[in-house]
Amino acid sequence: MGSSPLFFSPPRDVGRFGEWKATGPREIETLSFRLAEEAARPLGLVVVEVAYVREAGRTTLRAVVDRPGGGVTLAEIERFSRAFEALLDRRDPIPGPYRLEASSPGLGRALRRDRDFEVFRGRRVELVTSPPEGRRVTGVLLGLEDGLVRVRTDGGGELALARERLARARLAEDG
Repeated sequence: MGSSPLFFSPPRDVGRFGEWKATGPREIETLSFRLAEEAARPLGLVVVEVAYVREAGRTTLRAVVDRPGGGVTLAEIERFSRAFEALLDRRDPIPGPYRLEASSPGLGRALRRDRDFEVFRGRRVELVTSPPEGRRVTGVLLGLEDGLVRVRTDGGGELALARERLARARLAEDG
């Protein structure tokens, strides 16, 4: 899977006649996330993240999707991008022009939210605990339960680490 495939849609001036209009960046992300899930579900994909960002005077809506268990293909991302774009055009939650980007999580993606530990269940991860321990663990993510991140380590054992003690958590390459 290496680098993340990325699809762009050209900037469009939408947002004039929408049926539900968002008022701020977080609301845009929330509404767009719902639409992204609606586009992803029939394709057997999960939405990892939707971000609405302004960079260098441009507005971009970024959607990251994956296949449960990993391995989303370029063709699947393209199909998702077209379905998501059609829903955005129809529902029109974003005021003004923006660019749509769709991609896969890619290797090395940080796991930041509790939801990430569920979405990436079954994938290889690398976890590093906070100092002074600074322990590095790699293995298969089993999930997050009661504040504990559970991993089947490369050594074959099962380990539970307190979520708040993690300095870093990210997807790892298959080993």
